[in-house]
Amino acid sequence: MLDLYARQWQGTELKDDEFVISADEKTSIQARRRKQPTLPVAAGRNMRVEHEYFREGAWTYLAAWDVHRAKIFGHCEKKSGIAPTGRLIVEVMRREPYKSAKRVFWIMDNCSAHRGQKAVDRIRSRWPNALLVHTPIHASWINQIEIYFSIVQRKVLTPNDFSSLSHVENCLMDFQKRYEQTASPFQWTYTRQDLCALLAKLRPRAAAAAA
Repeated sequence: MLDLYARQWQGTELKDDEFVISADEKTSIQARRRKQPTLPVAAGRNMRVEHEYFREGAWTYLAAWDVHRAKIFGHCEKKSGIAPTGRLIVEVMRREPYKSAKRVFWIMDNCSAHRGQKAVDRIRSRWPNALLVHTPIHASWINQIEIYFSIVQRKVLTPNDFSSLSHVENCLMDFQKRYEQTASPFQWTYTRQDLCALLAKLRPRAAAAAA
């Protein structure tokens, strides 16, 4: 994955018709309708959010980020799973330039919706130019879509004060469209060399602990 972010794969530079997509789902996005209206920031007063609320349901937000073109795709689903993940992939792969690309690398974690070789084969059977690359276990921070999700959490979902599920969905889709208009690729600085240096530093400690 670190090589893909640097536009390399197995020691070879990626071509112009090869793309890297970072994708995941943000689950359990609740619509909390507050019993009293939220009061915005005013002179000498912080924002005030009523702590009591009504639960209006929850979405799973599936999103895919083109690492080098700063394009974002996404939609809301009632739940995560193989079928919702498939619909996200279709949302991207049916469009150009991905539809006609030589290869489209999909970076995803190993959750049940896209786990293991079965997921690799399932996606490849539907989209022969798509290659699923899994993040290591406990290494979701490597997946760039998590950076976007953290922005969404701060800019859209905090504080959580929505009148309905449709209100949440409209806010997410509006932000997604607006974000892409000014987005640029994330400046990813952690490289393969950094990882190798860290592993070399940790190796003596691991050997000492095992002795």
